[in-house]
Amino acid sequence: MNITGVRVRMVKKSDSKLKAVASITIDDCFAIHDIKVIEGSEGYFIAMPSRKTNDGEYKDIAHPIKTSTREEIIKLILDAFKEEQLKEE
Repeated sequence: MNITGVRVRMVKKSDSKLKAVASITIDDCFAIHDIKVIEGSEGYFIAMPSRKTNDGEYKDIAHPIKTSTREEIIKLILDAFKEEQLKEE
């Protein structure tokens, strides 16, 4: 599996912990949208697309199974996010 594309759209709300929304393309044939870049107390992290269940919990709709894949996705999205931040300065 190869991640062949990463797009990041910055969120302009200054009071929000949500800083950006990302999309990735896998093998030029499958896309995952609405991956959130969130500012937490220990830095930025990503949240995969999710939906709210009837009991109020949020469950991921799409997510990596392997830790190595998750780490690769996190790195690529956060790198692209940092590039977008630099463009805004």
